[in-house]
Amino acid sequence: MSNVSKYFINFKVHTQYSICEGAIKIPDLAEYCKSNKVPALGLSDSYNLCGALEFSQELSKIGTQPIIGSQINFKFANTIGKLPIFAKTEEGFKNLIKLSSKSYLDIRDEDEPHCNINDLFNNKKDILVLSGGIDSLISKLINKNSSKDIDKIIQELKRNFPDLFYFEIQRHNDFGEKNLENNFLNLSEKFKVPIIASREIYYIDKDMHEAHDALICIGEKTYVDEKNRKKYSEEHYLKKSDEMKQIFKDLPQALENNYYFPQRFSYKLKKSNPVLPSIKTSNNFDESKELLFQSEKGLKNRFEKFILKK
Repeated sequence: MSNVSKYFINFKVHTQYSICEGAIKIPDLAEYCKSNKVPALGLSDSYNLCGALEFSQELSKIGTQPIIGSQINFKFANTIGKLPIFAKTEEGFKNLIKLSSKSYLDIRDEDEPHCNINDLFNNKKDILVLSGGIDSLISKLINKNSSKDIDKIIQELKRNFPDLFYFEIQRHNDFGEKNLENNFLNLSEKFKVPIIASREIYYIDKDMHEAHDALICIGEKTYVDEKNRKKYSEEHYLKKSDEMKQIFKDLPQALENNYYFPQRFSYKLKKSNPVLPSIKTSNNFDESKELLFQSEKGLKNRFEKFILKK
């Protein structure tokens, strides 16, 4: 750890691409990183990787290391919930894309997007997995008191991701968070799985809480003045590193793993040229000539059948 900068890393950032969940524009995020000399930052949008390229490019420009991840729904023991997964390398990112796409393609129309947990195990190369927080698959199993299922999934995650699976300890003062922390600490001790300090970031500044709360209501199809609705605390913004160190000062191991987190990744998404399919034509035309031929043919057809016919 002597060569690791002791800077609290936020690797659970939710941008505007986390539909009705995140409220952060990536250019604004890049400006924050530049102003505050943030060494690394992680993307963890829910259910998609739409912002991955923009996130990687914008942060790289200002010298901040981008860490690419996503939160994907997985099904285990008839329970569907999120697991945050991150790409360590290019191959890991390809597996991330595969899982994200599969969560939408291989389901029934009435199902919410998800993969089977075995899909994760079958596409695990160069992927790092976290437990998630109060909205995760593991927290749902804990809320169901499914002790056998909890033990089984943790054993499977540990076996498939040795040294690449962490329990997240989060302290936003959200409902149920303290109970989840106690469970995670006990499970960490029982299964010898490391803990890591983390934070779900939905907006940059604290004064965005009220607007974000309204955004959550839109996503949940409810109203701000309803009592029994999904609510988050006012703590889901980007705090300074020293503030976060103070919050987790009683868990030095969780902080140490947080500081070390960026060194586990060696991949930066780069822009590439579109890969177009090769086509075969009966006239032995190349793509340009075939496009021109089809366009002229179509134009002639429209003139004859729709314009000149009148």
